Amino acid sequence: MIDWASITNHIAEANGSPCAFKAAQSIAGGDINSAYILKAEDKTYFVKLNRASLLAMFEAECAGLIELALANAVKVPKPVVFGVAAQQAFLVLDYIPLKSKTAQADILLGQQLAMLHQQIKPYFGWQQDNTIGSTAQLNRAKHHWVDFWREQRLGFQLQLAAQNGFGGRLQTQGQQLQADLEVFFNGFQPQPCLLHGDLWGGNAAADAAGQPVIFDPACYYGDRETDIAMTELFGGFGADFYVAYNESYALDVGFKVRKNLYNLYHILNHLNLFGGGYLGQAERSISLLLAEV
Repeated sequence: MIDWASITNHIAEANGSPCAFKAAQSIAGGDINSAYILKAEDKTYFVKLNRASLLAMFEAECAGLIELALANAVKVPKPVVFGVAAQQAFLVLDYIPLKSKTAQADILLGQQLAMLHQQIKPYFGWQQDNTIGSTAQLNRAKHHWVDFWREQRLGFQLQLAAQNGFGGRLQTQGQQLQADLEVFFNGFQPQPCLLHGDLWGGNAAADAAGQPVIFDPACYYGDRETDIAMTELFGGFGADFYVAYNESYALDVGFKVRKNLYNLYHILNHLNLFGGGYLGQAERSISLLLAEV
């Protein structure tokens, strides 16, 4: 049972004005959370719900949306409040009616993402850990990108895979890849850029005016190529997006190989989240990367 009265009370307290509940409508919200459109007397909100034990996931998402908004590059939903009601964690955002991106929105998104990626920190990581899907994502500060990726991205996912019973070839070749990571960065020094962190096609759309919107972030500061790589993993971004991005902030030629390394992280995460249907893809990806060594 959803305690809408408690959630609207939290909204009222966050806004400093009354919030009277009118109706709530369930909508498709992905594989991790349940999602609702909450209609109140004053305005409409987007609400995510999950287990109370996952409150930290919503807290980190709220912080990520604030970080992206402060960059003033790409539009994101404005977070209102997060908390727990009736043993459910919730996150309330301003509701933005969304539609599919047009070619023009893809161009704008390419340009705006290039602006976002010019927000730099002196270290790789972030001020807090967050989640990728519902999997923990470690963001402890490092000054060497390869160490960060080896330990907190690739290595961490391989450890989870071992705990989930995926051993054998995945682990032996995965360890070899970890040992050989430096090869992929010869002559290339990534900058710690602000990243969306989970930029697949389902996390980008357009608003009613055709302006691009990104949401559901897994923010940290890292190699900008990781964001671009993920846009290719499941599709959803047109050719105009890539042209506009490269015209604004050209990618290094080595991206053609490194994108497979970066997308391995997400493939392993899907293996850990959804099971063995991703095992073959993960093993093939590692084999192809080792062939480049």
